[in-house]
Parts: sequence; C-alpha cells; structure tokens
Amino acid sequence: MDPDARCRIGVEGPFDLHRTLGRFRHGIHDPTLALSADSVWRATLTNDGPATLRLHHSAGHVDLEAWGPGASRAVASAPALLGLHDRSRRLDGPHEVVRALSRRFEGVHIGRTGNVAEALLPAVCEQKVTGVEAARVYARLVRQFGQVAPGPVPLMVPPAPEVLAAAPSWSFHRAGLERRRATTISAAMDHPARLAECLDLPSTEAQRVLRSFPGIGSWTAAEVASRALGDPDAVPLGDFHLPNTVSWALAGEPRGTDERMLELLEPYAGQRGRVLLLLASGGVQAPRWGPRMAPGDIRRF
Repeated sequence: MDPDARCRIGVEGPFDLHRTLGRFRHGIHDPTLALSADSVWRATLTNDGPATLRLHHSAGHVDLEAWGPGASRAVASAPALLGLHDRSRRLDGPHEVVRALSRRFEGVHIGRTGNVAEALLPAVCEQKVTGVEAARVYARLVRQFGQVAPGPVPLMVPPAPEVLAAAPSWSFHRAGLERRRATTISAAMDHPARLAECLDLPSTEAQRVLRSFPGIGSWTAAEVASRALGDPDAVPLGDFHLPNTVSWALAGEPRGTDERMLELLEPYAGQRGRVLLLLASGGVQAPRWGPRMAPGDIRRF
C-alpha cells in the first residue's frame, strides 16, 4: 500500500528512535504504537483526520511514511514528535549516576505529540493503579472507542474527545474503569478546545489549566505536559515509586517523599523530568520490600 505522504528528515548526533518514541507507548499491547526491529509505527488522530506514521532511522536521517487523511499533518509534526529541537541531553550535575546515564542515553530525545487529549486518556487510566492494569484498561478503551488506523499495519487510532465525552458511564466500566476516572475523562473531553489551548501556553500554565478539571491533579497534569508538550522539567508529584527511585539513585536512601525528591532534583531545574527519564531508561529502582500490589479488574462487579 503506497503512503499518502513521505519525507526524509536529517538528524544530527546520536539518536535512539525506539527509546525516544517508546515513552509514548502505554504497555506492550498498546494498539496505537508498534515497534519493529528497524521502525516505529504510530497511529494518531490529527486535526485533518486519522493517520498512521512509520518512522525508520538510518545514519543521519529518519525516513517517514504516512497513510490516511491526516498523513501530511502527521509528517509535518514529526520533527517535534522526534524531539529534534531537544538540544539539552547531556546533563552536568553533582551526581555521577546522572552524568553517566546522560552520556549513555544521549540519543534519547524528549519529543512532543502536540495532542493534549490524546495524552490525557492514558494518564487518567494510570491514576493510582498498577502499570499493568492501566495498560490493559487503556488498550480496551482504544479498541472500544477508537477506529481502525489507515495503512498496512493493524493499529488503532485513539478515540476522539467527542466520542469519549458522549460515552455512557457503563461503557467505561465494561473496559475496567471505575466511575471516578470515567467521570474525569468525560468532563475533560467535553472541552476539547480548552485542552487544545494548552499547546500555546507555557507548561506551568498549561498544567494549571489541566488541574482546573475535576479529577486531574499534579501527577496527571505533569504526565500530560511531558508527552503532549515535551516539557523536560515536568515532575509527577504523588507518584508511588518516583520519590523512592530518586532518593535511592541520588542519595542512597531507599525511601523518599515528594519533598525530598524535589530537593534532590533542584540542581537540575529546567531538566528535572529528563533526570526521571534517564533513571527509567537505565532501569534504576529503589529496593522493594513487602508484597506487590496485584492488578485489579472491576468489570465483574
């Protein structure tokens, strides 16, 4: 199947396509994004309609092919998605682990999808549950409310805001989402223009707007700012694991708080979210004690 749009973009310096775009993937069964040995496939809903984008990295450039009504817009927004504007990938701070990871993962760019509603859905799914459970719920919602993506691979396009806003509460329950998070999604998606306006605001102001919606707090707003806006300084407060991870990595303390995490990240102001990305890329984890939370499933209730 011939693409509807294509182009080649030059890339300077180290570039890790899979890790750069992998942070937009929500679980290994995410129906909107697929990783192959040499390419990344991503389905999205643009202002011109659905699109599927294939990105292939070779020495010095990325080749793009796109299918669907939104193909041209998807190709035009690809440099931002790839984070080609991101020039601050080498960090020089007081912690050797950060300096070492920034050298090791210099090819990981912080890109932006430019789609707040698209980033908000998985972020709400991830509120206060295990990552496995959140990924399952998100995949079910996409398959239930999204549409088949154009192009040669079996992907799904994330649901449109108006579809989610109009969905009855029982349909969210069928996907495994309880009323609280379902109401959060419906209320926010009922104001797509207000969500889209966040793209033209500084990240701190955009996060304030997001927090004005019921059910959206600091953690969710920061997650959206990181992916939709490409904010390298976004720090999700209230996370179960992150304070422990940062405290362990930067101070050798197995347990931490949000306050301690912010204190340790202060030398990296403006790039604090990048530090979190580097720690995740390096597989850094604090020691875990006690039983792990088991994934839940409310569909049978």
